[in-house]
Amino acid sequence: MLELRNVSKTVGGACHIHPTNLTLERGSLNVLLGPTLSGKTSLMRLMAGLDRPSEGTILFDGEDVTGWPVQKRNIAMVYQQFINYPALTVYENIASPMRIAGKDQETIDREVRKAADLLRLTPYLDRTPLNLSGGQQQRTALARAIVKKATVVLLDEPLANLDYKLREELREELPRLFAETGTIFVYATTEPSEALLLGGSTATLSEGRVTQFGRTIDVYRHPVDILTARTFADPPLNTIDVVKTDGRFLRAEQPVIPVPSHLSTVPDGPLTIAFQPHHLYPGQTGHLAEHIRARTMISEIAGSESFVHVDFSGQRWVMLAQGIHDIEPDREIDLYLDTRHLMAFDGAGRAIGETAFGRA
Repeated sequence: MLELRNVSKTVGGACHIHPTNLTLERGSLNVLLGPTLSGKTSLMRLMAGLDRPSEGTILFDGEDVTGWPVQKRNIAMVYQQFINYPALTVYENIASPMRIAGKDQETIDREVRKAADLLRLTPYLDRTPLNLSGGQQQRTALARAIVKKATVVLLDEPLANLDYKLREELREELPRLFAETGTIFVYATTEPSEALLLGGSTATLSEGRVTQFGRTIDVYRHPVDILTARTFADPPLNTIDVVKTDGRFLRAEQPVIPVPSHLSTVPDGPLTIAFQPHHLYPGQTGHLAEHIRARTMISEIAGSESFVHVDFSGQRWVMLAQGIHDIEPDREIDLYLDTRHLMAFDGAGRAIGETAFGRA
């Protein structure tokens, strides 16, 4: 078990990591989710022992390892910017941590070939990294982390340089692979969809603060504040400031939408309501949805999906719709909002009331 107790990091008077408490169990998958510069890499460097916290304690299985250098920790770390030994073949790159650990040749050969097969590297085992593509070099670094059988594996956006098909396969395979070994698996990403696909637990980060930590699906469905909800939204979270009164949400004293039953207990007064872009639809759905009128701003077609930007009551929203929706700008259209997924936040940004899936 890896524990961070009130760990913080300050550099030159600037706080890179605010006081953080996390407990990561053996065999667990833990995602660090946040935008660029949110503190993901800084937090991983503290876990690895590459940096020492300014305050707080890091423990492994109850033992204080705060002052231990990285060489004394059984850690494997893979960065988006892959690092390999340029003079060694792919085989020897993968085998290197096992040779250092004194493993016998039969074990080394078995584990290298197993990892190479998983990562589609078998045809390249005799090549040196400079004769590989960027994606193949990244896979070599991943394979080395796999065979090391480290206690903690830290992956800092490791799949960003891989092609789509292999990236999707590895997103499904890696959690199972590391869980089997009892490894603590920490995976940093900027993509909410990747966190949801990986599952496990997620810590959302913003400007060096862990805003929430828990089961990934729970953090996604029940964010404790609007900052967490925004972190877990891509495209950006749709929001609007309203006043709740007499069972309605008002904006500029005009009705916006009725208050859904799961938010009926929220006290009257000003608040922010929010929802994910894929809960806004261009047509009626098979479940109850609130009809609204909005004015189109721009449509972006991305393959099988469309991002339609609209103006609703002076607020810009994005609809993520399946299929091609090439809608002319400045046009009034009918939309449908699935209010079961509506979230409410108070003036301080804290989640209030319930969602259709339970208390926020």
